[in-house]
Amino acid sequence: MMTKSQDFTKYMTDMMGQFPVDTSAMTEAFKTQAAFGERMSKIVLGAAEQSAEIGHKWTRETLSKMGPMAELKEDPSDYAKAMTDFASASAEVAAENMAAYAEVAKKVQMDTVELMMAAGKEAQEDATAAVKKATSEAATATKKAPAPAK
Repeated sequence: MMTKSQDFTKYMTDMMGQFPVDTSAMTEAFKTQAAFGERMSKIVLGAAEQSAEIGHKWTRETLSKMGPMAELKEDPSDYAKAMTDFASASAEVAAENMAAYAEVAKKVQMDTVELMMAAGKEAQEDATAAVKKATSEAATATKKAPAPAK
């Protein structure tokens, strides 16, 4: 003897069995998202690598320009000149490296916008294909359904 909840469960199971379920749309959405993540990661990792190279170069340049300041000077005014030369060279190196960082940031921005536009287009195409497929399957299922009893 079945209880009402068992009857309802059987009814729902039978009803859901009548609906075709296609998981390919979800699979495609997952693949699209994973590909987007991979491309975004490449952009971010490339920028991080370039930034690390700029920082390394900047450090090497700064250290190389410190040598003359550490050398023994005969005249006390030579120390002031060495400090002034170092400050001037450091400002120049800073400007160059900040411009290099700005170029990296600009490239990341352009690549990200391009990627987002491509991802939006792909998502729209995927959604359109899924809707067309679902409409087609619903129309086919409707045609196969028995006519209502009169």
